[in-house]
Order: sequence, then C-alpha cells, then structure tokens
Amino acid sequence: PVPGRCAYFVERKKRFCKMIPAPGRRFCGEHGQQEEENDRKRIPCPLDPKHTVYEDQLQKHLKKCNSREKPKPVYFVQDINAGLKDVAEIPEKQVPICSLSKEELENLIIKLKKASNGLELHLKEQILSHQALQEALNDPKNGESAFKHLKQQASILGNMEKLHLLGPGRCFVEFGAGRGKLSHWVDVALQNVENVQFLLVERATTRFKVDGKHKRGDSIFERLQVDIQHLCLNKVPILEKKKLSVVGIGKHLCGAATDLALRCLVESYTTFCDGENEEPAPKRSRNDKTEVASNNSADNESNKDDCKPVAGIVIALCCHHKCDWKHYVGREFFKSVGLGPVEFHYFQRMSSWATCGMRETTTKASTSEESEDQTNNTEEHEQTFSKTESGSDTLHGILTVEERKKVGCLCKLLIDHGRIEYLRQRGYKAALQYYTESAVSLENVLLTAVPSPSLIPELTT
Repeated sequence: PVPGRCAYFVERKKRFCKMIPAPGRRFCGEHGQQEEENDRKRIPCPLDPKHTVYEDQLQKHLKKCNSREKPKPVYFVQDINAGLKDVAEIPEKQVPICSLSKEELENLIIKLKKASNGLELHLKEQILSHQALQEALNDPKNGESAFKHLKQQASILGNMEKLHLLGPGRCFVEFGAGRGKLSHWVDVALQNVENVQFLLVERATTRFKVDGKHKRGDSIFERLQVDIQHLCLNKVPILEKKKLSVVGIGKHLCGAATDLALRCLVESYTTFCDGENEEPAPKRSRNDKTEVASNNSADNESNKDDCKPVAGIVIALCCHHKCDWKHYVGREFFKSVGLGPVEFHYFQRMSSWATCGMRETTTKASTSEESEDQTNNTEEHEQTFSKTESGSDTLHGILTVEERKKVGCLCKLLIDHGRIEYLRQRGYKAALQYYTESAVSLENVLLTAVPSPSLIPELTT
C-alpha cells in the first residue's frame, strides 16, 4: 500500500484503496472493519447501496444521509404542468420505424404532408446580435465551440430586444438553465436596469455555475432545483411578493421540456391583475358614477398594458425526438388535422432525420474542438443522436438521405406549429424563426411569443 493511504486491497479494482485513514489507523472508515476488534458489521445503505454504514448506526445515518428524500419546496406541485391525465389516450409502445413496411412508411409520409398543407414551410431568418456580447464575440481566446454558443446567445438577446422584453420590473425565468449562461448575458445587457430578478430552473445539480459570480445588487439570481413538470410559478416566494411580469427564456430546451415550460407559463402562472389581491374599491355616491366610469376605463386600459403576467416567451427549440404525447401542448391541433398519438409517436421519431445527416461529421468536429463551455454544459443536443435513431442504414433504399432530411424538417415544423397554435389560442402572438445559421447549430429555430395587443391572455388555473 502507498504510505499514508488505506491498506485495504480492493479485489475488484486490483489495487489498494486510495482513501486517507485517520491518524494512527491503517484503514479508512469504509474498510475500518478490517481492524475492528469487535464484531461490528457494515451493511449497504438502504437509501443508496453505493455506500455502506455500520449496522448499529443505521438509524442515525438515515437521518443525515445525502440520499434521503428532501422536503419539497413550496413551489413544488405534483404534475401541475404534466398535461394529459387520461391514461387511455397514451399510445401503447409502437414498433420501431425500421420495422415498418414500405407501405406503412409511405402512408405516414402522406399523412404528414397532408397535415402540413397551408403551413408556412419557409421560416423567416431573424439572425440578430446584441451589444452586450460584442466584446466576448471579438475575444480571440474563445475557441470555435464557445464562439458558436456566443453567437446563439447574442441572437436570442437580439430577438428579445426587438420584442421589447429587455426592461425593468421583469423576472426572467430560464428553463433548463444548466450553468446559467443565457441569464448571465441577459443580466449583462441590463446593467443599468433596476428591479430585475432571475430564476434559473434546473432539475439536476450543476457544476461551474455562472450565476453565483453575480455580485451586482440591482438584480437577484435564484436557482430552483425542480423538474419543470412540478413547478408552480405562482408559489415562488419572490413572484408572490413582487408581482413581477415574467419572461420565459431557454436555450436548446430539450423535447418535452419545452411543452412543460409553455404550460408552466401560460396555464399554471395565473394573472396577478384579476383582482384577487386587490382591496375592494370604496363606495361612491350616485353623482360620482360618471367620474368612476371614466376612471375605471382609464385604469383598465393601463392595467391591460402593465399587468401582463407573462410579458414574453423566447425559447430555442431542440430534440423533437424526445417529445411526449402526454406532455405535448399541441394535441388539439394534431386532432384537428386528423392525427393522433400514434402518428405523433412516429413523427417525433422521424424528426431526428432533420439533423442526423450531419451527425458523424458534427461529432468528429466536436471531439477535436471541445471547450470548457461544451465539456461542462452539453447544449448541442443534436450531437447525441444514435445510429438507430437516425435509421440511416435501415431505411436505405426507401428514402434517400435528402428525402429523409426534408421529412424530418417537416415533422419538426408540424410539432412546433402545434405549439404555436396552443399559444395563439391563449392570446399570444407567437412565431417561429431561424435565429442562427445551421453551420452554427443544426437546432436553429427560435419560438417567440408576446401577448397579443388586441387580446388579453385568459390564463386557466
């Protein structure tokens, strides 16, 4: 054994344990039973069998074990944004696309093209930038991967500015925040703006977070470690207290997470201008009726402008092959064009054809150009497709690579259009646009939505 290290030989790894024992001991706490004179026994922890504990100290350990169930935060509401609750409507497991016959595949493509009739197939390019990132974009120290991320973040901020979403009195909620880079740049863009709050929603613990470095007192960063499926924004203390308008943002919000985020914003975050928290108006005499009516009219108009619970939504879409019919917000749109859960299942799998053609090239390039930003925060989800997912070999002879790419793009567009219709029906002016070049990211579509000027959103609780 190495001097100063545990003397226990780990048979499975064919080496001595590398832990440092307490002074005067030969073994670490894990392997200390080797030198125990009594018969104390170590057993696997019932909460996490990856570590062991003395049997006679089990109850004490369970109270402080890091794997114990933590108390739920106040904003945790089970499945509040989950969507479909009727299990009967959830399709049974379907056969893989590669197992479909040629006729079945052709019928699916016919249905896809029929449902896509009348849709805008060519999205507008809205590739913008923002002054906040100019210095970083011109920094020669950035590698190609970091530069691509910066270009995407700059365009997202440019689109937010064009929609007048970068302003005071806002709470920016970043869904799938990861390290929090998008919120960081929004904060940089709002350096001289007061009363700004950031909520970073991420269900997993994250290393190398950037929000902890923000010391400026004008804006506040807070992390919500919770699955979007269970997040009730109404119950987040800072939003309950300050009644701020919310701007939902996200960069490469993967698959069903986009649908959960939209439902979280549009349905579970109810308006704070509906009179729930307002004091009743004092009684007035009949002579004041005219004055009251005019004042109320003016107040209502100002309320329409000032009291929008969700001021805007800006989300870079990603990974349509990971969407889920249960969570999908565009189910009504699919049904209106004669489609259901079975077609949705195949379309979401086929959507990966839009990007899988570049999979091998992209992966090779990424391995030689890794940076800290990509290594620690894998945002380019298009690089994660497997060969089985793309079906590049199994479908050879039925569709060419170019035809599969077009079908995949059509599947993504149809799924995204369902999201647009969902937002429009709830009083939002929603749109899709290309926010960056495909050479920067194959997942280059941005969903934006702001309250329609002619219709106040009627949010359901």
